[in-house]
Amino acid sequence: ESVNALFKTELYRNPAVLATVGGHWKGLDDLEIATCAWVSWFNEDRLHGELNDRTPSEVEVDYAEQSRAHAA
Repeated sequence: ESVNALFKTELYRNPAVLATVGGHWKGLDDLEIATCAWVSWFNEDRLHGELNDRTPSEVEVDYAEQSRAHAA
């Protein structure tokens, strides 16, 4: 639920983002492209406090490395 709220606040309803698309989403294609970019940013660039100021991608890589080390 918090991810959905962030999505709505940071992308879907964000006036700064809407200004870049003419004030409103022109269609589902525009929103889909913007959503893909937002998800990529959220996972690869946005630091998350609950993850000790790391990105989800960094946490995933660390987890995979630790799993391999424990399996060896």
